[in-house]
Amino acid sequence: MSRRPTIVAGNWKMHKTLPEGEAFLQAFLPRLASRKGTGCQVVLAPNFTLLAAMRDPCRAAGVGLAAQNCHPEARGAFTGEVAVGMLAAAGATHVLVGHSERRHLFHEDDDFLRRKVQAVLAGGLTPIFCVGETLEERTAGQATAVVGRQLRAGLRDVASPAGIIIAYEPVWAIGTGKTATTADAQQMHAFIRQILGELLPAGGAGMPVLYGGSVKPGNAAELLAAPEVDGVLVGGASLEPEDFLQIVAAGDRAAAQV
Repeated sequence: MSRRPTIVAGNWKMHKTLPEGEAFLQAFLPRLASRKGTGCQVVLAPNFTLLAAMRDPCRAAGVGLAAQNCHPEARGAFTGEVAVGMLAAAGATHVLVGHSERRHLFHEDDDFLRRKVQAVLAGGLTPIFCVGETLEERTAGQATAVVGRQLRAGLRDVASPAGIIIAYEPVWAIGTGKTATTADAQQMHAFIRQILGELLPAGGAGMPVLYGGSVKPGNAAELLAAPEVDGVLVGGASLEPEDFLQIVAAGDRAAAQV
């Protein structure tokens, strides 16, 4: 059986003020503490304004804290951007890189994202590197070509898979209510594992690959049961403590089967 960790990550995107974030933690963390055993790893990705405030309670609860973005340079005249060192000082343990909204809304290309991956690793944080195809690309039969290109570009020059998480997020399933079937997810995750085998020492055997795209309490367990799905990257359902707790519980059950 796989020894890769099971990870449930929640991406809050541009939601929650400081009081709203604190209210979420007050409802979520005590319930999280009642879990038996180690279960799955939980990561929350709030907006930048919440990182410092969430650092101590998340650290005490064993919850990872991901920034949603970073700039590849350590400092400079980049108004509105945040460097990896700043994120680490604010309490981040992980950084999302290459989320579809960054790729498509903000036009971040493969080379820029490669530089971000390198910066996150150099800064001692864990990149959650996102890949995925649009509906048009999938309909045209280009899904694997697109995902393969994104992986090869983003992980170029990476010497070791240690400390990297991959998230497959079919763009057509993000915020649309559509979800890849378990078979769809398993097929693409197996392809990603094949590409990792070509790119990385030991085939990236220990590198977790998450599924992201309209994950909800009702479909999380089925998705997590797929052999190559090591966890989930959750959007809207991570904003409600009860919904996210149900997904974490599904992650715990999946972790117990490893």
